[in-house]
Formats: sequence, structure tokens, C-alpha cells
Amino acid sequence: MTAFAVLHLFGTPDRQIALYAVYFLAAVAVPGTLVFRALFGSRGNWPEDLGLGAATGLLVLLAGWALGAATGAQDLLISWPILIIGVFALVPRLRRHWRISEPDPLPIVWSWVVAGVLTVVALWGVSIFETNPLPPATGVIYQDLYYHLALVHEMTRTMPFQVPQLAGDELRYHYLSDADIATASMITGIPPATVLLRLWVLPVTAAAVVTFAAVGRAAAGRWQAGAIAAALGFAGHALTLGSPTGPVNSGLPVSLVSPSQTYAMPLIGLFTLTALQALRGRSLSRAAWALLPVLALVCAGAKSSVLPPLAAGVALAGVVLLWRRRRIPWPAVGLLGAIVFGILLGQRLFAGGGASILTVQPLQALHWVKPYSTTLGRNDGLGLGGFLLPGMEKASAAGWVFILGLVAWWALMQAPRLIGLVLPPAGPDGVVDRTDPGRWLLGGIVVAGAGGLWTFAHPSLSQGYFFTGVLPAAAALTAWALTDRVRNWWIALAGASAGAAWQLLAPGPGAPARPSVAGWAWALAVPVLTTAAVMVVASLIAVAIWRSRAVRALPVLVIAAVAGGSLAQAGYQIGGSAVTVPPKRTTVTPTTITAAEMRAALWLDQHAGEEDLVATNVHCSPMNPPVRCDARGFWVAGLGGRRAFVESWGYADEAVAAHGEGGLNYTQQPAPDPARFALNERVFRDGDPADVARLRDEYGVRWLFADRRAGAVSPNLAAVAELRHAGGPVTVYELTSRSG
Repeated sequence: MTAFAVLHLFGTPDRQIALYAVYFLAAVAVPGTLVFRALFGSRGNWPEDLGLGAATGLLVLLAGWALGAATGAQDLLISWPILIIGVFALVPRLRRHWRISEPDPLPIVWSWVVAGVLTVVALWGVSIFETNPLPPATGVIYQDLYYHLALVHEMTRTMPFQVPQLAGDELRYHYLSDADIATASMITGIPPATVLLRLWVLPVTAAAVVTFAAVGRAAAGRWQAGAIAAALGFAGHALTLGSPTGPVNSGLPVSLVSPSQTYAMPLIGLFTLTALQALRGRSLSRAAWALLPVLALVCAGAKSSVLPPLAAGVALAGVVLLWRRRRIPWPAVGLLGAIVFGILLGQRLFAGGGASILTVQPLQALHWVKPYSTTLGRNDGLGLGGFLLPGMEKASAAGWVFILGLVAWWALMQAPRLIGLVLPPAGPDGVVDRTDPGRWLLGGIVVAGAGGLWTFAHPSLSQGYFFTGVLPAAAALTAWALTDRVRNWWIALAGASAGAAWQLLAPGPGAPARPSVAGWAWALAVPVLTTAAVMVVASLIAVAIWRSRAVRALPVLVIAAVAGGSLAQAGYQIGGSAVTVPPKRTTVTPTTITAAEMRAALWLDQHAGEEDLVATNVHCSPMNPPVRCDARGFWVAGLGGRRAFVESWGYADEAVAAHGEGGLNYTQQPAPDPARFALNERVFRDGDPADVARLRDEYGVRWLFADRRAGAVSPNLAAVAELRHAGGPVTVYELTSRSG
């Protein structure tokens, strides 16, 4: 009900909310649950079966989309889930998968905790929906959402796919999340923009929540670990402890503005659970083993950064098994083979765009940390050319103490995700079982994710997705470490309450008035030292009163306090967003897209042919910049739903490859094809009949989308093309046989 209320509040039609709920249940969750049970067996309860079934259902539905996109039979997509359900209804030996033969029900407390997490996820929707209005509305929608919306439209077409903003260029990108959104739109008939901006993200996130709750329960063998893993993974943030700034990658592992990251979470959760069980000796069927390479490929096509940490975790667990047992751990070999297959084939099929400029440059993530960027790194610029950032190469010994201190501070603030590495799962007696491959699997995943963040470099901090993608696995490890050590849950609750209170109330010195190494070192060190002092004093008092019992309880109290602080910080940020809705934007700035402009693009979507090609003078964000063009004005292709002759090229392979040339970021590089771009600009600027005719006859352009806010529009266009729509600053012309 909370999700319905949030969607309704932000303008989603009630009928479309209900229709999408029916779609997700009937076309994703039900067929996926049946397939999951047939391949992997039931978990013994409906919540986990449905969550893991929804993750499997995303994979199953994607197979139907791929068949449709390859054959041009997208109109038959609705029959795909019906076919799957029909097979399980009609084949006698498959009918048993409609029920649970060996029930293992979860306690009601598990249900309440997970329901609470899902409520937090729904409230999180307030903060992401309020800043991205549902078209048409005057406002600023994050440019990547327009980019993905154009890809969603592209996924409704037949293979091979093209870059919709640069028609004719081969599309090489991890676009499978866009394919899933397109499938939902094609089956339900709901506009793609509504699916992307409102309906899609919450149920996919809910599937990820339950999937990683299953991972946590399977890892620890306790239902409490599953509930805590879900809470920390999807309703927990990094700590701040009164610091004036937060660490990079401090938030949730899902994001509206990165559908690919969100889509990957339930899929990698399903793979992680399967790997955990296989490494522990559970036998998988041949069909399950056959599915794993496909699942790995889909993970690569969803988000390329999620597989390498899983590969590292499997490899580490395999090495430990080999060392302990002195024989080849074939399950680890099989898992690693499937993952490597997905990585290599995914690199061939999907790699491109911004991901292709990932380079090795240790600690480049500090470029995005204010204490560094305003001090040692204030003159780093793009940070090109060296093994380290320029500010690091010039740093003195004291400077390096500051740099390493920032990394250590990051690790402390990320304690909710990293503490399971320091205080690993252990029994109430504190003895760690070093033979359990599950511990090495999850630990290897977390270490590899953090290593990716701090080893690689990207001009937009995309290396951060290595760590973001492992946050749920890290939460499962933390939950496992906590539940393994608990003897008395009242002690854990007390620790969590204390940690939550301190996170919300801890004093801090604030940011330095004038940025300096000494000023920032003091601002970050004081909260940490204050917290440490409070912990030491409280521990000494507890030991003095309860003696050995307090000593045994200290690890539980520390882990619980860290977890409580994480949940409190997320609750503070998400809750604050939920009760503080900013006023609607009415002022039009260069980055604003007006309702009239959006309506013009939506008109084009309704009236242009599916394969029609559009030319536009919209290229930049903000529009018509005085100096350099940030070529990410993706909204014409996104809202208009048609391929563009030359719209925006900020994520084009050629622009990405030119990153740094002329001292410019890849998004500010010139158009990849200067001749085509020059022709496009002349048409809108001069309206010369010969240019218009060439655009129509040589390149097949059918529509001109002219926006006066983006640049001058020649009045001659009205004489050489047919005016079809006018609204606000936009005029839309059709090029017919009489044009030019």
C-alpha cells in the first residue's frame, strides 16, 4: 500500500499502477517461481520462492524478449509468460512445482522486518520521484534517464540495434535493463516513460530485497540473518558520526538514474545464492548448471561491474577448498567457468560507451572526496596521464599521511559493509570456522568490490559501481557475523539502539571555513576520536560491572551498533526526503526542459512511424551553451521515441575514446562525424532546400524537430518542409516528397 500511495502521489495513474502490479505478478513472478523451483528446488516458503522467482522471472522474460527482437515478433511477447505457465500446468511431472512439498515457513518476525524494509524502499521512491517529474512537466530530469528512455524505445525494435541518438552507429552498451522495461511497456501498453520513471524500479528492488534476504539466511543458517541482511543491504547507509561530509558510495545499491545497476541486483543475488550452495556441496541439476552461463551473460548485459567481484569470491573460496581438501573443487571450477564465459561474451556483445574508459589509477576515487578535491587535488583537472592523480604525485610525506588517512576514514565510515571482514562469522564462543567456503565467497566479493573502487579510475566515478554492486553481499556478511555471535538478542538490540542514537546525535566540528589539509584532517578526525572515546568509556564501565560477560558481548555490541547507525542514517535521509517535498520547479533555466518541449517530443512519438528518422538542433545540456557543449541533451530521442540523425554524442564510443583531448571531458568532445553534424546544423540555421533534400534523400530523415532554445531556427524551413506541430519554442516539420 505504501508503494501505491507513493506512486499515486507522484502522478502515476491508478489504473496503470494496478495493471503493472498484475503484469509483474503474472508475467514475471509466477513463471519465474515455477522455473526456479524446477531448476533449484523450493526454499520451503512462499516469500523467498516468490522473490527468487521474480529474479528468475526477469531472466525468463528476457529470453522471450530476445526471441521477439531477433524475429520481429514483439507483438507476441504477451504469449511468452502464458506459454511458460501453460507448460507447468499441462505437463504432469511439472505440476508439483505449483506447491511446496516440504514446507519450511519463516517466522512472522521475518515477515515484519522485510515488510519494513520494503516500506523504506517505497518511501525512498519519494526522494527519487520528486526530482524527476513525469512528462510532460517543466523540470529537470537527470540526463541519463533520457538516455535510457531512448534505449527503451530502441529495445522495442528488431535487432541489430543502433545508438538512437546517432542513427547508424552500432549499439554496444549494457542495455538489458532497458530491454526489460521495454518488454513491460509492450506487454502492458503503458508508456515507456511511465514505466521507467515510476513503475519499474520499486518491484525490481523488492525482488532484490527478498533475494538477498535468502542469501543471508542461507549463509548463516538463521532466519534472523536474512532479515538483517535485507535491512542493511537496502535500508542502510554508510556512517558519518558527525563528520561534515560522507564517504563515496555511501547510499543504497539501487538507483532510479541507473536502471542497469538496479536490474543487476536480483540477478546477481540469485547467482550468489546458487554459488553459495554449490560451494557448500549442494548438488545442482544439469539444467541448473546449463542456466548459469546464461545467467552470467545476462548479469554482464545488465551491469558489467557485478560479475568480477563474484568471480573473485568464487576463486577465493575455490582456492581455500583446494588447500583444505587437497582435491580439485569442481563446483568452484564450474561456477568460475560460467562467470568467465559471461564476462568474455558480455565484453564482446555489450561493452562500449562510458565503461570503455575505465583505467588503472589507484585512489582516483578521492577526486570525488571533498577533503581531497579542495586541498591536494584542487588543481588535478581531469587527472589524466599519470599512474596517480597529479595532486598525489606532488604530495609530501605529510600529504600522503592525509591521503591514506582519507582511505582509512572511508573504511571506518563503511563499517556497516566491511565489519564482517574484521569480525567474521563466529560462534558464541568466538571460534571462527575457516573451512566454510561461504565465508570466503562473501568476503572475497566484498574485498574485490572495494578493490575495484580504489584501483580503477573513471571520469564519472563509474568504478564506484564495483563497490555499490557488492553492498547487499556485504550486508549479508555483516548479518551473518552478528547472528553467529548473539547469545542474547536484547544485548544486540541495545547495541543497535545506542549506535542509532549516536549516529543521529553525534557532535561534529563542521567543515573548515577555508579548505586545508590540516582543517579537513581535524574535521574528520574529531568525530572518529570522539566516537572511539565514547566506545572505550562505555566498554570499561560494562566490563567493570559485568566482567567476563561484557567482554564476550563486546563484538556483538560493536557489530550491532554499527548496524544500528547504518539504519538510522538511511532512515534520517530517506525519511527527511519523504516529509520534505520541494515545490514544483517553475523557473525555466538552460537545463530545464519545458512542458511544451516535452509535449512536442511526445507528439512526435505518437505521430511518427516506428522506423522514421528525426533530425534536431538539440544537442547540449544545458541548451545553447555560450562556450562548450556538454553533449548529453538526450531528451528528443528519449521522449520522441525515434532514432535521431545527430542528437547527442556524449556517450558515443568515439567521444569516449577521445576523453582528455584538448583538455576536455568525453562529454564535451566534438561530434564524431563533423560532416554529418555540419549538414544537420546548416539545415536548421539556413533552411537551404538543397541541404534539406539531401537530408531526406541521402540519409532518410523524415522529421525535423526544431527548438529555438537550442539555437537559431531558419524561417525558410516553413517553405521547404511541412509544418506539423508547433508549441512553445518547438516546431516540428515533416519532410515529404515535396520538401526541399
